[in-house]
Amino acid sequence: MNGTMAASSNRIMLGPLVAAIDQGTSSTRFLVFNAKTAELLSHHQVEIKQSFPKEGWVEEDPKEILQSVYECMDRTCEKLTQLNIDISNIKAIGVTNQRETTLVWDKETGEPLYNAIVWLDLRTQSTVERLINKTPGRNKNHLKHKTGLPISTYFSAVKLRWLMDNVEKVHEAVLSHRAMFGTVDSWLIWCLTGGKKGGVHCTDVTNASRTMLFNIHTMDWDPELCKYFDIPMEILPKVRSSSEIYGLMKISSNLKSGPLTGVPISGCLGDQSAALVGQMCFKDGQAKNTYGTGCFLLKNVGTKPVVSDHGLLTTVAYKLGRDKPACYALEGSVAIAGAVVRWLKDNLGIIQTSTELEELAADVGTSYGCYFVPAFSGLYAPYWEPSARGIICGLTQFTNRSHLAFAALEAVCFQTREILDAMNQDSGIHLSQLQVDGGMTSNRLLMQLQADILCIPVVKPSMPETTALGAAMAAGAAEGVSVWSLNPEDLTEVTSEKFEPQINPEESELRYARWKKAVQRAMNWETTEPVNNGNEETSIFSSVPLGFYILGSMFMLIGAKYIAAGQK
Repeated sequence: MNGTMAASSNRIMLGPLVAAIDQGTSSTRFLVFNAKTAELLSHHQVEIKQSFPKEGWVEEDPKEILQSVYECMDRTCEKLTQLNIDISNIKAIGVTNQRETTLVWDKETGEPLYNAIVWLDLRTQSTVERLINKTPGRNKNHLKHKTGLPISTYFSAVKLRWLMDNVEKVHEAVLSHRAMFGTVDSWLIWCLTGGKKGGVHCTDVTNASRTMLFNIHTMDWDPELCKYFDIPMEILPKVRSSSEIYGLMKISSNLKSGPLTGVPISGCLGDQSAALVGQMCFKDGQAKNTYGTGCFLLKNVGTKPVVSDHGLLTTVAYKLGRDKPACYALEGSVAIAGAVVRWLKDNLGIIQTSTELEELAADVGTSYGCYFVPAFSGLYAPYWEPSARGIICGLTQFTNRSHLAFAALEAVCFQTREILDAMNQDSGIHLSQLQVDGGMTSNRLLMQLQADILCIPVVKPSMPETTALGAAMAAGAAEGVSVWSLNPEDLTEVTSEKFEPQINPEESELRYARWKKAVQRAMNWETTEPVNNGNEETSIFSSVPLGFYILGSMFMLIGAKYIAAGQK
C-alpha cells in the first residue's frame, strides 16, 4: 500500500490529457497531448504493410490495422508510465484516419470480409467509366451538386460497389443483413467500443463526405445517391458530428492499455480535416497543405459550400459539436507525394531511407531538365484523369539518380502549385503564405523548393503532428468532456519556421511551364481494361490493328512459301 502511494506521489501532475489515434495509409500512431498547453507528451508509431495483388490494386489488412492501434496504445502507455505520467489522466480519445479506404465486415462474427481497399486503388476504373458513360453528356461531375465530388476511383462508393459485385462473402453478408460498411474510422470505433458485443457503428461528417453517398447540403446519407450506386442504406454507419461522445473504450484488462477502458472516444475527423483543425484554420480563407502519402491542400470556406470551377473538391471541413454549424472546405487532392519516396526506395532501390533522398537531391541542386510526373494512380486535382500514368521525361546521358531524386521532390511541389493556382482562381483571393504539415515537411530542401515554386513563403509549425493534434482538440472539446477550449483566445500560439522564396519568379515560371508540358505527355495512357485471354496475360489480338498486322504477316509468309514451292 505504501509502495503504491509512493509511486503515485512521484507521478507528474499535468492536468487533463487527451489522446489521438492517427491511422494513416503507411503507418498508425497513438499520441498523447496536454489539453492545456497542446504539448505532445509521448507517442508510438507502427508501419502498415500495403499489398498490391494486381497492377493498380492497393489493399491493407483490417486486422493488422486494428492490431497496430492496440500496439501503439500499449507502447505509448508504457512510455507514459516510465515518464511517471498517470494514464488515468487521459480524459478522451480522438480518431483521425486515411479517408475513402473501404472496409466491409460481418457484424455477427466481427470478421472483415475482404481486405481494406485503399483510397489509391484503381481497380474500379472500368466501373467509373461505365457510370460516367451512362450520365447525361458523359459528365464526371454529374453528382457534384450533391456530393461536391466527381465520379472517380478515389471515393468509397465505387469501391463498395466493386466489393458487392466481386466478393462472394460480401454479397452474401449484404443479402443476409450481416454486412457493415465503413471507412477506417468506423472500423476502429466499432472494434474499440466492443465490436460484435455492442460496438458503435458510426462515422463523422468529414469521412462521410468522401464516400459519394453523402449529401453535403442535408448532411446525411442521400437515398438517391445510394440508389444510383445500388447500395442498401442499412449497411451504412450512423453519421455524427466530429466532436461528441460516440462510445466508451473497451480494452482487455491484460493489455498495458487496459486502463483506457471507459475513456470516451469523442473526436473523429478524416486526416485532412484534422490537420485543418490542428493548424487552427478556423477562419474563412485560411488554408493548409499536408504532405503525407498524398498531398492535400484544404482551404476553409466557411458555413456555405463553394463549388469549384477548376477541378477542386467541395468537402466538409468539420462540425465541432452536434449543435454547431458544419464548415466546408475546398480541397485539392494529389495522389502521390510521400508515396513517390516509397516507390524510389522499394521499387527502384535507388535510396534506402527518405533522408537519403534529400541528400541525393541536395548534391546536384537541380533536376537538369528531368521531369517526373508520378501519376501511378492517374491524376487527381485539378485534372481528375484516371487514364494518366507516371512518366519520367527530359532524360539525357548526363541524368543520374541524384537528378531523378531532385525531380521527384520537384514533382510534389509542382503538383501543389497546380492546386494552389486552381484555388486562387476559384476564390479570387491569393494566399499570401502556405501553412504546411505532414511527414515530408521534415525535408528542408522540399520546403525550400516549395517556396521557390509557389513564389510565396511556406510556414511549417515546429510541432509537426497537426493531424493528431486536430483529432485530440475535437475529442477534448466534446460536450461531456470539455477539457480543451477551442475559443480563439484560449488557443495556444504555434511556433513555426518560415521558408522564403529564393529564386526569381521568371525561373520558377519556366520550370512550371515545362512541368505542365510533361503532364500533357502523361495523359490518356490507359483508357480501358486489357482484354485477358484466360491466363491473366493480355492477348496481342486484343489490339485490333496489331491483330490484323500479325494475321496479315502470317498469310504473306504462307503465300510466299507456296510461291517459292511453285518456283522449284
